[in-house]
Amino acid sequence: MRGRMTTALTVAVLGGVLALTGCGGESGNGGHGGDDGHGGGETMDHSTMEHPMDGGPPPEGITDAVDPTYPVGSVVTLTADHMAGMDGARATIVGAYDTYTYAVDYTPTTGGDPVTDHRWVVQQEIEDAGDQRLPDGTEVVLLADHMKGMRGAHATIAHSTDETVYMVDYEADGMTMTNHKWVVESEIEPAS
Repeated sequence: MRGRMTTALTVAVLGGVLALTGCGGESGNGGHGGDDGHGGGETMDHSTMEHPMDGGPPPEGITDAVDPTYPVGSVVTLTADHMAGMDGARATIVGAYDTYTYAVDYTPTTGGDPVTDHRWVVQQEIEDAGDQRLPDGTEVVLLADHMKGMRGAHATIAHSTDETVYMVDYEADGMTMTNHKWVVESEIEPAS
């Protein structure tokens, strides 16, 4: 009798776990949903991704902005929500560049769920991109290594902008990020 009761209880528990797991499944975008109004569609939340504390230098061939709204050294407030704690964080501009900037969809080379609307990758971080703006839907290979599994990944251009793009230092949730790539001008406002 005890064996049958234990078996029935085990089956019930496993069935419940499976049911709950099915309800909490990913939405096909790596669990990164939402829309922040910068191009529509799904947005990327980097808070669950492995992101280096130091983004390193800008890519070779990128052009410094001649007269950016926020020159190097400016203290600003971020309005982007690429990572947890980013929206509303104070930041210092450490680079301002004129280039095309892209939101991309890709599957990490390390496996895992596809990433949708990853913001941002610049023209110089795309293999054989040339110097013309790439149309939405273009299939590309990423040279960027912002996160594990990004370099060498096949990607699709979701949308793009020609706004000035910035590299910033900022602190959020007790972490200091240096040379964070990238924030476009519409994701920045003057510090108050």
